[in-house]
Amino acid sequence: QVQLVESGGGLVQAGGSLRLSCAASGRTFSSSAMGWFRQAPGKEREFVASISVYGSSTAYADSVKGRFTISRDNAKNTCYLQMNSLKPEDTAVYYCAASPGGVRTYAPRGWNYWGQGTQVTVSS
Repeated sequence: QVQLVESGGGLVQAGGSLRLSCAASGRTFSSSAMGWFRQAPGKEREFVASISVYGSSTAYADSVKGRFTISRDNAKNTCYLQMNSLKPEDTAVYYCAASPGGVRTYAPRGWNYWGQGTQVTVSS
């Protein structure tokens, strides 16, 4: 099993930056793909970014491509999401997720483990 705890959210002005962290405990972090999702009020949870087990492959939603960067440090059992050039439409609760064995789908239902989420608010 994997337990996930996100941190780093907060309030930032448009154009600013934040770095989210996802600390994992459990034996399967180093064999799991990691992902970030977000959910805005009244909207469904959506895929933001993912990274493969060894970090060699990443994927991004079109809405964040070129602005967000996902990374991982398997020695620290931590996954990161660097968010630059933030926009008000990036406002959401951001969730970290794990998929043992690799990325199977970008749909939330295909990810096995979830953190509790961290709020990101971007003011205009």
